[in-house]
Amino acid sequence: MSGFFKMLKKRKELIPLIGIMTFAATGATSVGIYFLTTKPDVILFKSKNPEPWETLDPSKPQKLLTINQQWKPVEEVQIVKGLMK
Repeated sequence: MSGFFKMLKKRKELIPLIGIMTFAATGATSVGIYFLTTKPDVILFKSKNPEPWETLDPSKPQKLLTINQQWKPVEEVQIVKGLMK
């Protein structure tokens, strides 16, 4: 590890690059953990809930950022769901 810091002392222009790469890796990891823990349609163990999309509320936004979402049920889908139950 000390060799890494010696290299940084010699090449100071790498410090911003390493900082940006560290920030990007941390952000990607944290977004992945966020989606795994908060999104109901992401599954880790398929045996517990093989079809999680069946229990989603369509009026609740599922994206990270949703702008002007308007949802109304599709008549054909409601008919098919009614026949299957």
